[in-house]
Amino acid sequence: MEKRAAEIAAGGASELVWLLEHPPLYTAGTSANTADVIEPRFPIHESGRGGQLTYHGPGQRVAYVMLDLKRRGPDVRRFVATLEEWIIRTLAVVNVFAERREDRIGVWVRRPEKGEGCEDKIAAIGIRVKQWVTLHGIALNVDPDLSHFSGIVPCGVSEKRYGVTSLTDLGVPISMAEVDMILRREFGPLFGQTSNQIVGSTENTSPSARLRRSVSVPSS
Repeated sequence: MEKRAAEIAAGGASELVWLLEHPPLYTAGTSANTADVIEPRFPIHESGRGGQLTYHGPGQRVAYVMLDLKRRGPDVRRFVATLEEWIIRTLAVVNVFAERREDRIGVWVRRPEKGEGCEDKIAAIGIRVKQWVTLHGIALNVDPDLSHFSGIVPCGVSEKRYGVTSLTDLGVPISMAEVDMILRREFGPLFGQTSNQIVGSTENTSPSARLRRSVSVPSS
């Protein structure tokens, strides 16, 4: 990712989105607090992105988005808001109403059945910008083992009324391949049309499988 971003910044490569599925692990952003590690059940990787601690693992769609903001407009806040909107529109396709929050990073779903004011995070966002090229991106919970989040305080949000959810947890059975199709369809109206470059299979058959497919994004 670092190498590709540098090539994009130098004008030697096209923008790219990687769709991945990691083995179980925790990543620490630049604001991570060691006190938020409750039980280090999986390896902890320093990621260099913004944000705090989060979990990645099978059943979670991670999208690493490498776009050139010099060409698109050097506005990091707008870029993050557009990532949020990408997730919100993707979830709306499967009838999940999700929202952004000014005081909490990520995309959230209201859970009134759990109690007043209860909300669960369904997608995390963590980025880095280097030479105006974006790195890292989003993590959407499709069907991960939600108990794996209990080893950390996800993104530093410790209030009991805020939890973590997934599409499966919300009663939406969907394959990762179907999620990818929706993500790509909703990406175009927000970021620009794409050309698909298949790198790996559309299903993760190994715990160590990571790179799934790349989506090339013509610069706008």
